[in-house]
Amino acid sequence: MKLATLCYVRDKKNSRTLMIHRIKKENDFHKGKWNGLGGKLEQGESPENCVIREVREEAGLEITGPRMHGFITFPMFDGVEDWYVFIFTADKFTGVLKDSHEGKLEWIRDENLLSLNLWDGDKIFMEWLFQDKFFSAKFIYEDKKYISSEVFFY
Repeated sequence: MKLATLCYVRDKKNSRTLMIHRIKKENDFHKGKWNGLGGKLEQGESPENCVIREVREEAGLEITGPRMHGFITFPMFDGVEDWYVFIFTADKFTGVLKDSHEGKLEWIRDENLLSLNLWDGDKIFMEWLFQDKFFSAKFIYEDKKYISSEVFFY
């Protein structure tokens, strides 16, 4: 079981979201996909500690007040183990973007987000980030193909 975070850093003033195009890392399970920023929780970290650290490490930005929108279970997502992911947005940040070792960082206009090469499930839950709901969801994939999902809103 892996615990992880995923954050969509938002520039609300310009209606855009920071995304990473996963094209740099060797043997990357996400190769070619666009994602938010994030990664695995380290020993003793809260989800908030993790998301702040991951955005700093991957993008060079210091976020404050990340907002948790939900929790997603991905059973056997990578074919090896279950992933449990805390989903955040952050719209307060400082710093200058740095080059990421995982991929190319790019600000994407919000209306263009769903046209990117995203995981099919991401196209579903990303719309929930713009709603005032908290969610708990499960997304089933087999061999990198989306099969089904279920969600509870709170």
